[in-house]
Amino acid sequence: MKRIAILTSGGDSPGMNCAIRAVVRTAIGHNVQVFGVQRGYQGLINNELRELDASSVGNIIHTGGTILQTSRCKDFTTEEGRKKAFENLQKNKIDGLVVLGGNGSFKGAKIFSDEYDLPVVGIPATIDNDISSTEYTIGFDTAVQTAIDAVDKIRDTASSHERTFIVEVMGRKSPAIAVHVGVCCGAENIVFPSKEIDSARIAADIKRGIKRGKTSSIIVVGEGEKAGLSYEVQKELENSHQINAHVCILGHIQRGGRPTHQDRFIGSKMGNQAVKELIRGEKSRAIIYQNGMVSSISLENCFETKIDYETPFLELVRALSR
Repeated sequence: MKRIAILTSGGDSPGMNCAIRAVVRTAIGHNVQVFGVQRGYQGLINNELRELDASSVGNIIHTGGTILQTSRCKDFTTEEGRKKAFENLQKNKIDGLVVLGGNGSFKGAKIFSDEYDLPVVGIPATIDNDISSTEYTIGFDTAVQTAIDAVDKIRDTASSHERTFIVEVMGRKSPAIAVHVGVCCGAENIVFPSKEIDSARIAADIKRGIKRGKTSSIIVVGEGEKAGLSYEVQKELENSHQINAHVCILGHIQRGGRPTHQDRFIGSKMGNQAVKELIRGEKSRAIIYQNGMVSSISLENCFETKIDYETPFLELVRALSR
């Protein structure tokens, strides 16, 4: 293992730069050259590689986004696209590849590794925290903290005007961000995109709070596949229960910002471990975080969507919002 490449794929997440930095500096310490691929798999197909040295990753540990940029690449889903990507790796004499991303990025990495017997290691980096077999994905903590800060500010206005606010957070199919924000911000209820809207339950929770003197209510909604579920909740509350509520969709603000301690620390450990896996000769691995430890498993064990948040945390929200 003399030359490795690293790319970031799919949605960006805070802490990606921490992992990139760790990969580069760990590799250099083992006399391995590192090449950064610009714009994810598309950059691999376009041969957009550049060598990274220790200075290339200086002063980036505190920055959000990814210095390598990212994209979603349809061409990489085709055999022709992957063949071109592999040919570019061969031209640059690349022996192994590190991929930072989510489920889609991991699946692409697995196919690529199998087709060309290429050593590939995936690092879970997505704010959704929805990759199975790992308790944590890089970017999740920062996204949650950003949303908490926003909801705390919204609560100030909600209390001042005695209003109900419906705050929509990101997460696609995963309820993880919605659950953590709901618990940490004292939300009256959480709405998951995978569930039918129980407007009667939400209305009862709001009215119960008003009855005991609460001057505001916060309902947290997970966005699902596309933004806008909050407006359905708003319509249900108004039409069926005569409750006037205001909608605030937080959107992509949750993707940006300086990574928290958690994302910097775990991102750095995962980047370091990824290089060690390649040096050991591992072929198709994913870095995971379990019970406070960073280790690795087969990439194929990470393809199921993790949705094990709902029931116990909903019970917690309801118990604490009384």
